[in-house]
Amino acid sequence: MSDGTTASHLTFSLALHRVVAAGGADSCFSPYSVASALGLVARAARGKAADELSALLGADFDARPLREAATLEPRPDRDEPVLAVANTLWVWDQLPIEPDYTRDLATWPGGRVAEAPFVTEPERAREMINADIAETTRGLIPELLPPGIVTADTVASVVNALYLRCPWAIPFSDGATAPAVFAAPSGPREVPTMHQSERLTYHADSGWQLVGLPAIGGAEAVVLLPDGDLAAQEASLDAPTLAALLDGLRPRQVILALPKLDLDVRTDLTRALPQLGVRTMFAPGADLSGLSPDPRLAVSDVLHQSVLRVDERGFEGAAATAAMMRLTSMPTDEVSVSVDRPFLLLVRHQATGVVYFFARVVEP
Repeated sequence: MSDGTTASHLTFSLALHRVVAAGGADSCFSPYSVASALGLVARAARGKAADELSALLGADFDARPLREAATLEPRPDRDEPVLAVANTLWVWDQLPIEPDYTRDLATWPGGRVAEAPFVTEPERAREMINADIAETTRGLIPELLPPGIVTADTVASVVNALYLRCPWAIPFSDGATAPAVFAAPSGPREVPTMHQSERLTYHADSGWQLVGLPAIGGAEAVVLLPDGDLAAQEASLDAPTLAALLDGLRPRQVILALPKLDLDVRTDLTRALPQLGVRTMFAPGADLSGLSPDPRLAVSDVLHQSVLRVDERGFEGAAATAAMMRLTSMPTDEVSVSVDRPFLLLVRHQATGVVYFFARVVEP
């Protein structure tokens, strides 16, 4: 990535993290998957909907890094990394699709168009999409779309699915894993913890310690450990600071104790995205004419699920993001006004404008 693209991606990642992790509990999401799905929606959007997505993804959003990141370099002498990416536009066969959109989609990793019987058999369409996601994610995400999410007015879905399994370049010893105390917000508790003393990458600055753990294929895991309370530290963590911290990683002998992880988290992006300024694409009259000339098309839901496992041998993760699209009624000139607070009232002669009464109402 260029410096500008890297900064935009980190800004996007941190912005989304602050919303989805706001409750303080465990969170896990895939910026790659969400950016891919929203990037494809952005390709369809015009006008205000496009502006809002651009503001979130970054004005210089570029799909090329997403394409480049879809390939890892194997090492013949080690277990190879596994990386699978699918970007699929599922459509109802009666929805007209712009040829330019399908041509652009074909340039994305695993990009393709597939038909599903959304209108005639909504449950069958849901099953088809879930089965395809399960295949890409090696069964880690068997049912992204819950029952009832596909209805008779659903006509399309943009879906990104990702699977990644990478062995550590320097594996942990199974025999070195032992229970250790972890200071959780709910109170100290023992968790299975891996240990190693190896030459890794390390950096300490701005109240953080970073440890980089290289994996086969060019991926790595980076631990960001705050010196103090995590909530206080991450509130001030912005993209330039994070980029500088990552750039500061240098080889160093590190004695590391790292908990094993097994996370499986669903994230309701339908609620999260409006908090980040992305609203218009959900509204009737959203301009998604880059995908279809049908003016009734709008996004109904954006769903996301991530699974991440970290153990002695490496890490395995899967993620899927689906932007569901439906046909809506066209907006009208109707407006709703609720007079539920103090107001002024004029009684006047319409033709001349002469005011008969001028009232101020605060206690009706």
